[in-house]
Amino acid sequence: MLPSVLAILFLATFIRSAFGFGEALVAVPLLAFVMPVETAAPVAVLVSITVAVVAVARDWRHIHFHSVGRLFVATAIGTPIGLWGLHALDGRLVKLGLGLVVAGFSIFSLVRRRPMLLPDDRHAWTFGLGAGVLGGAYGMNGPPLVMYGALRGWSPVHFRATLQGYFLPASVLAMAGYGMTGLWTPAVTHQYLVALPAVLLAIPLGRLANRRLSVPVFMVCVHGGLVAVGVMLLLQSVGWFGASVVGS
Repeated sequence: MLPSVLAILFLATFIRSAFGFGEALVAVPLLAFVMPVETAAPVAVLVSITVAVVAVARDWRHIHFHSVGRLFVATAIGTPIGLWGLHALDGRLVKLGLGLVVAGFSIFSLVRRRPMLLPDDRHAWTFGLGAGVLGGAYGMNGPPLVMYGALRGWSPVHFRATLQGYFLPASVLAMAGYGMTGLWTPAVTHQYLVALPAVLLAIPLGRLANRRLSVPVFMVCVHGGLVAVGVMLLLQSVGWFGASVVGS
């Protein structure tokens, strides 16, 4: 395995472990420079599963299971709608609109003096449905979930743990899909196993960083990540960036 692959997966894992999302934005686009996307995407999902398993095992007490349940059920409903939309709607226009909404939401949140907050989980189904639609259509279910976590005002520890509680079953389902379509190959497993020591090293370092971040700094990082997602979607809408993958 190339040292660059180990470095990419280490960085992506650190980001995911520290913030609970964002590794797909780093891993797949960079890995695509050194391996086929058909290999990079399932490798990234295997890494995602590893991070989520460790996080859930260690921090399950910090997971908002009620939120995860509502989000996941709504995602299951939204996924087939997204699959339909993939064929029925103009993908570039959808990504353009989504990019403007995601980036606009976070820029507004960064400049607003008092944060917008949701007091309870009554609106979780809306964000879960959006995650399912985006996941089914473009493999990018992360932005609505991150927006929801930001609006709920979760602490860094609860934010990270709750997102992992959601992404674990979602990533397992994605990996099952790769297996059924023949994309989970021996080469994918080999790349993952070789990178596993670097991944396992990055997980506790990211967890340590998460616990050292204050809430204001953490939220700035979260909204900065969402701005990056929005910009990536805008670039995709004009054909300047590669396709998205399942994950955050």
